[in-house]
Amino acid sequence: MGLIDSHCHLNYEGLVERQHEVLAAARTRGVDGFLNISTRQREWAAIIATAERNPDVWATVGVHPHEADAHPDLGAAALVDAAAHPKVVAIGECGLDYYYDKSDRTAQRERFQAHIDAARATGLPLVVHTRDAEDDTADMLTREVGKGGVSGVLHCFTGSAGLARTALDLGFYISLSGIVTFKSAKDLQETAKFIPADRLLVETDSPFVAPVPHRGKVCEPAYVADTAAFLSDLRDEPLDELTAATSANFRSLFRKTTA
Repeated sequence: MGLIDSHCHLNYEGLVERQHEVLAAARTRGVDGFLNISTRQREWAAIIATAERNPDVWATVGVHPHEADAHPDLGAAALVDAAAHPKVVAIGECGLDYYYDKSDRTAQRERFQAHIDAARATGLPLVVHTRDAEDDTADMLTREVGKGGVSGVLHCFTGSAGLARTALDLGFYISLSGIVTFKSAKDLQETAKFIPADRLLVETDSPFVAPVPHRGKVCEPAYVADTAAFLSDLRDEPLDELTAATSANFRSLFRKTTA
């Protein structure tokens, strides 16, 4: 079983122009699965089409919190309809981002709620983005998980140890990107050490945040191998065991990938 890049943007500039080459390079490095993430409704068709062309690529449908203002009418129904496609395995990315505040915070919370409702209706997991919005993220997820039928992952995790523990208590997974390899990420590295092996995912968030030793380059899915190798050393965990665990976790969370 190879690595799985649990969060990449294959249709973003920097990757889409050479998508075939990017996927081939990752497969050469032992990556045998890719979750292609949507951030705007107008992207959904292209992202699903990429998954249709590649048996080892799956898709999500969602709207990033930065785009909340641009999607005032997005409700759960549109997400539920799009998620009926066999290659759509999750709802998102969605969530809250108060760092950039590119959308009104009330609008962000409303769109996040629509995604949560869609996840419950479809039985699919959430892919959650959260930055500088820990209290509201934790409050919304705690309330909705308490109602039942909500699972998911906090992707590209850079939050506090407290948020990580809350997410784990709620049954969520935590996905680590190349950021964990940065010298400045000491607190995140400490968090990475206590994430249980059965709740850890790895990702690139490509074309963003390339890990060491590729910083400054356009990130691509092949680099998930570098993040996994770093985590293997950090956690004192054999790389083959970490690879097997993170891939099994991916299949467990995104159950539709095994259909």
